[in-house]
Amino acid sequence: MTDLSSRNPDWWRQAVVYQVYPRSFADADGDGFGDIRGVTERLTHLAGLGVDALWLSPFYPSELADGGYDVADYRDVDPRLGSLADFDAMVAEAHRLGLKLIVDLVPNHTSRLHPWFQEALAAGPGSPARARYVFHDGRGAHGELPPTDWQSVFGGSAWRRVPDGQWYLHLFTPEQPDLNWDHEEVREDFRTTLRFWSDRGVDGFRVDVAHALAKDLSEPLRDLGAPELSADATLDRLPPGTHPFYDRDEVHAIYRDWRRILDSYTPPRMAVAEAWVPGARRALYARPEELGQAFNFEYLQAGWGAEELRGVITGSLETARAAGASATWVLSNHDVVRHASRLILPPGTDGNAWLLSGGHAPEIDPVAGLRRARAATLLMLALPGSSYVYQGEELGLPEVADLPFEVLQDPVWEQTGHVNKGRDGCRVPLPWTRTGPSYGFGAGAAWLPQPESFGAYAVEAQDGTEGSTLELYRAALKLRRKLLAGEALTWTADAPAGVLDFVRGDGWRCVTNLSGTALPLPAGEVLLSSGPSAAGSIDPDTTVWLG
Repeated sequence: MTDLSSRNPDWWRQAVVYQVYPRSFADADGDGFGDIRGVTERLTHLAGLGVDALWLSPFYPSELADGGYDVADYRDVDPRLGSLADFDAMVAEAHRLGLKLIVDLVPNHTSRLHPWFQEALAAGPGSPARARYVFHDGRGAHGELPPTDWQSVFGGSAWRRVPDGQWYLHLFTPEQPDLNWDHEEVREDFRTTLRFWSDRGVDGFRVDVAHALAKDLSEPLRDLGAPELSADATLDRLPPGTHPFYDRDEVHAIYRDWRRILDSYTPPRMAVAEAWVPGARRALYARPEELGQAFNFEYLQAGWGAEELRGVITGSLETARAAGASATWVLSNHDVVRHASRLILPPGTDGNAWLLSGGHAPEIDPVAGLRRARAATLLMLALPGSSYVYQGEELGLPEVADLPFEVLQDPVWEQTGHVNKGRDGCRVPLPWTRTGPSYGFGAGAAWLPQPESFGAYAVEAQDGTEGSTLELYRAALKLRRKLLAGEALTWTADAPAGVLDFVRGDGWRCVTNLSGTALPLPAGEVLLSSGPSAAGSIDPDTTVWLG
């Protein structure tokens, strides 16, 4: 493979990026946890798949209170995952194979084990050490009440009291104290972190919770007046840019500052924002003078219907174009039910209730789910912009919905009082071989149990097998490289109801049948199909690429 950035510094605009959740990807040392050497040893799988880059979820020192998103040191590797030398070897091998590397950056909060937070706890109220975080006196006669009614994303108050009586803010778990981005020392430390990883050859950054850094800490702190609502649900209640801790206008100065650093490298380092905000606001994060790209979750959240998907695609392309960015598309990641299961759930299904039932209420047809997932993927890969794929989706992995409660690791399970089952079902370690104690993930058992069905999904089982999901991804990504031209599409005017039909700039045509009945196959050479159809037709839940 050729290093794309050697020809085009904007390689990321239409890249296919593969998300690696390192603890569940490959275990090289046999301790049950995936590690950096495991990633390195399996990079040939990604190169053979045909992706352009890998995005590495957090690998930093962490107590794993939130799957690694509680970072104790932003410029090191968790010893359980390896060392900086292992990281450097991974970067070198990725680049040798023509793969770019994007790493996760978690700037909203640290781990409670971070030296700064330990110093803040020891220093006491009013100290310079506490000023790096959001500490505040409580309300009530003795400060016994939280400073505001702000709620944690994972449930309950977003404030935790410390023994000296003050409270600190944690928008996620109590083990993840929020940083104070008004503090210049915080800003400078992240400038150092950006340079540290860029100097080691990292090609870009995925910015976690990019919309939450700036907070209104002016006195008196503002209540939201809706403690019954989640933090996310309060965003629409206020004028854009004025929420006390989400999507504030001031956050964009931070990213303009970062862009100057990212552009100081040759080629410039890319960045993509995880910003759960409406499209017009999301476009601000994706401006060229800021991060350059932002995740678009509307495609992931859309139902399996032609009208809804067409609206999402059209709106997403318009939003990206307005920002001077390219669109992004995603179907699965480490936070959501895998799309091979999610897309076949009946409309209106409560996903958490389905997980709590072990995936039995309602029962779903995994064959039908996989067929729909393959069609959705081929549709996504035909769209202009960058596609982000999650490890294991190239194998067609379903959600592991029946994980026993006693093995769950996601803090959501405990923090919601065993009401929300959490995200472990999409984080079960990958199967590489048909057999073995962890299906080739490692020498022994994996940190989350894998179902017996995983053997049939393994890379070994699908490699070279005609019609397998793995071979479909390989064929699609190889063909996509040849067909890409421009960043526009034109909808076909006479498409039947329930069909998505568009043409890319060079005449490449994508047709997806969501109508529920077989339809005549349009004229043209069939380049690739997500599944079999009767001669001359395109069956339901099928996407076809035509030349």
